[in-house]
Formats: sequence, structure tokens, C-alpha cells
Amino acid sequence: MSTATRSSSTPRTPAGPGRRPANRGRIVTAVVVALVVIAAVLSTKVVSNGSEVLVGPKAFDPATYGRQQFPKVVSYVSGKAVGATELATALQADPTAAKKFGVASSTGIGAVVPVSFTGTVGAPDQTGLPVVTVPGVPAGFLVHVQLGPAINGTDLRDASGDVSLNDFENQIQYQDAGAALNDQLKAKVLAPLAGQDLTGRTIAVEGVTTLINPQSWNVTPTSVQVQP
Repeated sequence: MSTATRSSSTPRTPAGPGRRPANRGRIVTAVVVALVVIAAVLSTKVVSNGSEVLVGPKAFDPATYGRQQFPKVVSYVSGKAVGATELATALQADPTAAKKFGVASSTGIGAVVPVSFTGTVGAPDQTGLPVVTVPGVPAGFLVHVQLGPAINGTDLRDASGDVSLNDFENQIQYQDAGAALNDQLKAKVLAPLAGQDLTGRTIAVEGVTTLINPQSWNVTPTSVQVQP
């Protein structure tokens, strides 16, 4: 009787259709991972050491703001200033006429108006500011000029109407911006006049006033020229 010879090797299991989903799943996973890596690389932004992204925005510096903006305010006032006689005459006929010569104040009370005039400096009145007599300005109008040493208000900041609280991070910066412009006024315009008695002298002025009271002006100057 013959003996059949059996193979000792383990028969191969045919690759059936049930194994394909596993292979396909691995391929899909690999593709997804590759796409994620590519997207991450493409979205990566190279930032230099000195970039604002790393160090953050620069802190607000009032002194720098004042130096940069004061010449712009001076130029704006010089280009827009209305003669005091014209302004006073218009206000005498219609107290609301200031609106057409200026912009609304930051408080919403009164208009901020660039103005120019030449007049004679008198003594301070109850406001503490000298009264300037301007030829052609009707009786009943008082023209005061802030000649220092203290300068109050935010007329220079508000002159154009283009500067608002929204331009700053907070109310403190907004106020500091006005004070910085006043500091530039004192340094650039009023410092040469310090110590001089201007009473009785004739001065040519360009400046800004907020007309809360249409007949009483407190002018913050941007230019003061003392006549010989």
C-alpha cells in the first residue's frame, strides 16, 4: 500500500476581499496626515526677532505724538482760519453761525473754530487772560488769548475734527494727546515770549477757539507774532 506524501508547509490564505478595507483605511489615514502636515507648513509664518508680533504694539508716547502732530495742527489752522472781524460779524447776526466756520467740539458743546486777527494786548480780565482789542470786532465781543505759562483745554487736538477717542486705547491717552500738543505750543511758540510784558503791544495771532459763548473767545494760539 502506497503512502501519500503531505506537504509540511502551511498553505497560504488567499487574499480575500475582506482584507482590502483595512489596507484602504491605512492609505486614507496616511493621506490625511500628509495633508495636515502640508497645511501646517503653508500656514506657518516666519517672524523676525524685532517683529511687532513678538514685542507687541509700541506704547503710546505723548511727547512723540505732540512733536509729530503739532506742525500739522499749525498748518491746518493757518489754512482754515477765519478773520476775527468776519467771524464776530457773522455771530452777531446769528449766534449759531460758528458751525460753518469750524467743527463740533469733542464735548458736543460749541464749535471749534480756527481764527486769525491782529490786535492790541490789554490787561487780563476776570478770566485771567489778557483781552486783545481787535479793530473791526463789534462791541460786546471779548477776545482772549492764552499766552502762558499755563495752557488749558484741548482746542489744538480738536481743531480739525479728525481726532477722536477711537484713535486711542483709552481716555487717558486721549487727554495726554491734547496736553502734548499744548506742550509743543509752549515750547515752539510761547517760549520766545516768556518774560516779556506784551501789554500795549500789537500781536498777530492765528489760533483756535471753542465758542461755547459766541461773544467770549479764549483763543489757543498756534502762531503769535509781536509787531515792532
